[in-house]
Amino acid sequence: MSLNDTPSSERVHIGFFGKRNAGKSSIVNAVTGQPLSIVSDVKGTTTDPVYKSMELLPVGPVVIIDTPGYDDDDGDLGQMRVQKCRQVLNKTDVAVLVVDSASGMSKEDEEFVALFKEKGIKYIVAFNKADAGKTGALEDEHQIMVSAKTGFNIKELKEKIAETAVVDGPKRRLVGDLLEPSDFVVLVTPIDSAAPKGRLILPQQQTIRDVLDADATAIVVKETGLAHTLENLGKKPRLVITDSQAFKTVSEQTPEDIALTSFSILFARYKGILKTAVEGARTLESLKDSDTILISEGCTHHRQCDDIGTVKLPRWITKYTGKDFNFRFTSGTGFADDLSDIKLIVHCGGCMLNEKEMRWRMKYAREQNVPFTNYGILIAYMQGILERSIAVFNGVLE
Repeated sequence: MSLNDTPSSERVHIGFFGKRNAGKSSIVNAVTGQPLSIVSDVKGTTTDPVYKSMELLPVGPVVIIDTPGYDDDDGDLGQMRVQKCRQVLNKTDVAVLVVDSASGMSKEDEEFVALFKEKGIKYIVAFNKADAGKTGALEDEHQIMVSAKTGFNIKELKEKIAETAVVDGPKRRLVGDLLEPSDFVVLVTPIDSAAPKGRLILPQQQTIRDVLDADATAIVVKETGLAHTLENLGKKPRLVITDSQAFKTVSEQTPEDIALTSFSILFARYKGILKTAVEGARTLESLKDSDTILISEGCTHHRQCDDIGTVKLPRWITKYTGKDFNFRFTSGTGFADDLSDIKLIVHCGGCMLNEKEMRWRMKYAREQNVPFTNYGILIAYMQGILERSIAVFNGVLE
């Protein structure tokens, strides 16, 4: 990803669903104007979800997702494809259900519409192959007749997607709503062996951008330069934001009259999980020996020898509690299906996951009565600085 690219987590996720041979891939290609998906008359050509980040006018930056047919009954492999298709729902902002207009809505199609409604997903039903002659009457505003073959109503479908994708109400800010123009914000960004060469990690990039969008001033330092910077700044900063791994050092060097938080805590609020994550961190005290803690990351990367998720966090948790826990790990799009033996979930900041998926993971845990928190909030709690770290939100946790 170049520095000018919109991160995947900030793009509208548009998922295309339907039975095999309904023409999902053909519709995807027609809507995008690109041969993103292989098209064939053979049922089940799309075997895995296909993701493509692109600009789709008039929507803007989007992630297009072409999914396998959800009527695949070809043994265990077919069931795995159906499961992957359903997993895509957890990150979908706008769902396009592609139906063969000649066949009409099937039982499976009706079940997926019910799933859209249950999960609160905005959706469109696109009746494809309208060129076949059997167009029929449309029942409601969610439906549209299209033809991938002739291009009939493809422009109208794109406009309908754009209209459906409109966000209700003002978009949540990362940090900009906490600032006034001309405020100074100091961002502490440790540069260690895990830092990507030649660039900042995504949460740091996004935070800097939001500070600038608020007409405030971003001052970026390493943890070794914080004390000198604060001493010579000439103006008290409105806020110090740190990488969670440097929380203790940064807290000790930051005067109490300067607000302090972390990138991870800002992302918890940005993704809509802050209140739940704060409550989840406090349940650490109630865990017992041999309890299982799930540590989950939203991305996959090459792990360093002192990786925060698989090495540092387990070590810090064990040292803080003095207890012997079982640690389980997930990364990327995979998330534990069975949480029956999990006593606490500690999630990364979720910078690579869109809000829809992050909130789904939180909701999934809550439905199974499993406490849910994130790296930064749990680290702040264990170091005794959680209350200070969330004070900048003035008691409004959301």
